[in-house]
Amino acid sequence: MEGQAAYHLGRVLRAQTGQLYELSDGEQVWVGRIESVGRDRVQFALVEELLVVQPRVEVTLLLSVVKFDAFEWAIEKATELGVSTIVPLAAERGEKALLTAAARRAERWKKILLEASQQCRRVRVPALGELAKAESIFGASKNGLRVMLSERAIATPLQRILEGQRTTTVIMAIGPEGGWTDAEFEAARSCGFLEASLGRLILRTETAVIAALASLNYALDRE
Repeated sequence: MEGQAAYHLGRVLRAQTGQLYELSDGEQVWVGRIESVGRDRVQFALVEELLVVQPRVEVTLLLSVVKFDAFEWAIEKATELGVSTIVPLAAERGEKALLTAAARRAERWKKILLEASQQCRRVRVPALGELAKAESIFGASKNGLRVMLSERAIATPLQRILEGQRTTTVIMAIGPEGGWTDAEFEAARSCGFLEASLGRLILRTETAVIAALASLNYALDRE
């Protein structure tokens, strides 16, 4: 290990010779024993290869940008729940100041995704897409089960939508605190999205992320 990661391990965490760490190259995971610690280089001996667990369902999360503390908490938990890709959405009812500042947060968000992946022993870090308008990204979502969470009374319960599904690809769209506009509902519907409800209570965006992804995993990510 070299560079900033090695410096952090050796100087900040004060790693010592003989300690064991889990190492990954994005494809495999090994237990490694530290052989030597330098200023910006840590040398390991590989001890044991660990079982790699990959999600069976590829989930793309289209997540409306909300207040950054809530948004960052949501993408951290989405990583732990196995999403493959996160696309920040510029929804019509999103706060304009947040949308303007979102592009400058990309590197911070990538760091959150990396650290969350390490914490939950994910081999691959979720991809972070560029900020996109809702209507444009709806049209680019062509494959798999497409679901748009909704507070409207006409929305079908998510549980019912997932019953009997065998898909391995899901696109899940979650709106801002102010909800989707009629134009966004129509754009999603015309692109094949199904309007889904998480129940009678109104959830915050970050809460909806947890509830929706946990439901997907329960219904689809099975033996």
